Amino acid sequence: MTLWRRPAVSSDLVDALRLARTEGVGPIAWRRLLARFASPAAALAELPRLARAGGRDTPPRIPSRADAEREIAALEKLGGRFLVLGEQPYPALLATADDAPPVIACLGDPAVLQRKSVAVVGSRNASTNGQRLAEQLAADLAKSGITVVSGLARGIDTAAHEGALASASERARTHGGTTVACVAGGLDIPYPPENAALQARIAQHGAVLAESPLGTAPLGRSFPRRNRIIAALSLGTVVVEAAPRSGSLLTARLAGEAGREVFAVPGSPLDPRARGTNNLIREGAHLVETAEDILRELPPESPPQPQREMDEPAPSWEDPTLHTKITSELLDLISHSPTPVDDLIRRCQVSAAVVMAILMELEAAGRIESLPGNRVALIAKDF
Repeated sequence: MTLWRRPAVSSDLVDALRLARTEGVGPIAWRRLLARFASPAAALAELPRLARAGGRDTPPRIPSRADAEREIAALEKLGGRFLVLGEQPYPALLATADDAPPVIACLGDPAVLQRKSVAVVGSRNASTNGQRLAEQLAADLAKSGITVVSGLARGIDTAAHEGALASASERARTHGGTTVACVAGGLDIPYPPENAALQARIAQHGAVLAESPLGTAPLGRSFPRRNRIIAALSLGTVVVEAAPRSGSLLTARLAGEAGREVFAVPGSPLDPRARGTNNLIREGAHLVETAEDILRELPPESPPQPQREMDEPAPSWEDPTLHTKITSELLDLISHSPTPVDDLIRRCQVSAAVVMAILMELEAAGRIESLPGNRVALIAKDF
């Protein structure tokens, strides 16, 4: 396993981690705070003021520097490191996602995260044929220099990792063919437990990623968050078996929304595990029987990372009454369902800078959350 050691704990890393672990600061808010305040330290210093302006009486909970340093030291003791959005070697393809994790823990070699990759996902309760096919697809992709991404779950995920590892000879790994596991909990809690040895092998020959802190047990809500990372890391997502409304179909939907290729292996109409994949094919997913069906549809190179505009300078509120009025108007327009920010700007008839400044305050106060696609929604929480 590639063990990475930081000679000294960087203040930027400590502050980036503190900001990412701050109450109410999600991935999109983290990015917007950095765009406005230029550094994690500056954003941390401004958060209490933003929360007060957004209507919160108590400041948000911000981890101490000592807390962040302990988390960094614990990960390094495990043999891992943190990757920070906007810095090398954070994976470039993942960075294009609106809700890319601002800080992600990595075991293994982060260089493999820059190579061409394809996700192979599917049912936990997979058939023998489904597992055999997932293993063969992953093996052939690895032989072709493709890194196989999956979620370390039982069934199809496990088969995909095993197939990629079996074919990732030294020559194949040199050309990029290996495997990456994205896990829902902390890196120190392999899940499922029987895949602990598999996770260790993946860390030795590829990489294991986790957004959650060490010590975090995987919960139900953790898996959709993990699935978005799988989709964003990959040029395409292959679904081998999936029941309707499964997590694998969510991964495929997220991949399609991100402009990535979606592939599906057809199955018998008599098998419930094939309903999801057959529906994907009806909806336009590429039908897959062999790895060649995947390779010929992949783009020749990774899409470039879009240039993101910096926020306009925040307005100065010389008239507190106007600030209160616009804040009230925005809250009236936002619901618990996602609302496009562009609609808010149009309906409030004020500048984008004013709307974005107030939305940042409301998010710091824990009253709204930012969502992918430049949308916001109310949070059912009162202070």
